[in-house]
Amino acid sequence: MKKILQKGLVALSIIVLSTGCEKEYLETTPTDQVATADAFATTKNAWAAVNGIHRIMFSQIFGTQAQGGQSGNMLYMDIMGDDMVMNTTSSSWLRSEYQWISHRNPSSAILQYNYSFYYVIIGNANMIIANIDNATGPVADKNAIKGQALTYRAWAYFQMVQLFGNRFVAGSPNNGLGVPLVIAPTTERVARNTVAEVYSRINTDLDEALSLLPAYNRGADKSQLNINITRGIKARVALTQQNWADAARFAREARTGFALMSNLQYRAGFNDYSNGEWMWSSRITSDQTNYFYSYFAYMSSNYSSTVIRTSPKSIYSLLYNNISATDVRKGLWDPTGRNTAFPIPASGSRYAYMSNKYRVADVNLSIGDVPYMRAAEMYLIEAEALARSGDFTAAANALLPMAVNRDPSYVLSTKTGDALIDEIMIQRRVELWGEGFRFYDLKRLNSALNRTGGNHSGTISNGVLTVPAGDIRWQFLLPQEEINIGNGIVIQNPQ
Repeated sequence: MKKILQKGLVALSIIVLSTGCEKEYLETTPTDQVATADAFATTKNAWAAVNGIHRIMFSQIFGTQAQGGQSGNMLYMDIMGDDMVMNTTSSSWLRSEYQWISHRNPSSAILQYNYSFYYVIIGNANMIIANIDNATGPVADKNAIKGQALTYRAWAYFQMVQLFGNRFVAGSPNNGLGVPLVIAPTTERVARNTVAEVYSRINTDLDEALSLLPAYNRGADKSQLNINITRGIKARVALTQQNWADAARFAREARTGFALMSNLQYRAGFNDYSNGEWMWSSRITSDQTNYFYSYFAYMSSNYSSTVIRTSPKSIYSLLYNNISATDVRKGLWDPTGRNTAFPIPASGSRYAYMSNKYRVADVNLSIGDVPYMRAAEMYLIEAEALARSGDFTAAANALLPMAVNRDPSYVLSTKTGDALIDEIMIQRRVELWGEGFRFYDLKRLNSALNRTGGNHSGTISNGVLTVPAGDIRWQFLLPQEEINIGNGIVIQNPQ
């Protein structure tokens, strides 16, 4: 924990400058009192610290190419699910994750990344939260800065506790171990808190952020977290905690002001955060390219990386078959594997059901903006929460605007009960394909992994076509390094 938290308490001069230089970033030490005082002497300096966290969201601060910031988590969460298909083992990238091996290997890179990346964000958020009240500058700026830091901390803990802890079960004690709660600048080792305690802190941080952010106007910069984003995260947390009323309410409030994209925009390559439906995203420019760390080096159809040339990703054929022929999303995948209108790099391979959802605008650059939150997700959260609460009429009406936007032939659903919930979940799976939700969804719903009956290969998946609900493998192990240096303070998950 001490080593990881030292990464979190990075020298403020590096955060403020946001150099993005991997070598400089990893050479970190705890911030001394002089550096801290300088960094937070004014709100102007503190804004630079917030922008440093935004930069971390897509930085190359780890030694594994697939871990280019938050997009690394997105890749892992979908490749471990059922809706993304790995067509070949020609490329080793994401293969052990697809085979459900690496997250149960305490020495693996996926564990170190998912543990360290979020604690880096938490450590930097803690520095801001602890110092911003004494900065010189407008109160409005202090509120906006602190509100964003609190939102980041809550979001990072939410991402982590779902992986390293047991799933949250409403009405249960949820007293299994989650992750260590570190809510002040420190490099001391801290024992793991319970899942219930972590969720309590997440909600406390989000509620405080909601009280600070109402007046903040971020303008066109969607890397900044305004009250809509905090509400959206609050909706995600409530959905995971089976708090249906709050999930529906916060989702509805979060999407206010964001219009669903047109069908033309839907087919444009999912690479531009100026899209009016996108709520939260990083803007990646040519001087900040992530090269082979980029999400688009793994998920686009047209960038010439080894992964894309040899192992483009496909959609699960059973899910694809549930998409209406008049739905714009049907055209994002090629069921034949022979559609030459789908762009691929020179010498690239084609496979059935391969994706064309993500494309780079310039085939010479791997850059593209990656969505962390979209308005469509908020419609889906509201619809799911209402349906699970038993309000089927309201749920169908909540789903309608998004569903008919994607498919002009869609009509208001008259289904009820499990049939309506299944319809909503199919919509969610199709809509959010590749955006990092599927493993989280399966775990929060206590659903089994089921890759059978379609285009998943038992050979490529190393035989992992099914994983029962509640299986021990749904819980990530902690990095072995954390256990080794913890001297018994930090306890490993069951192996």
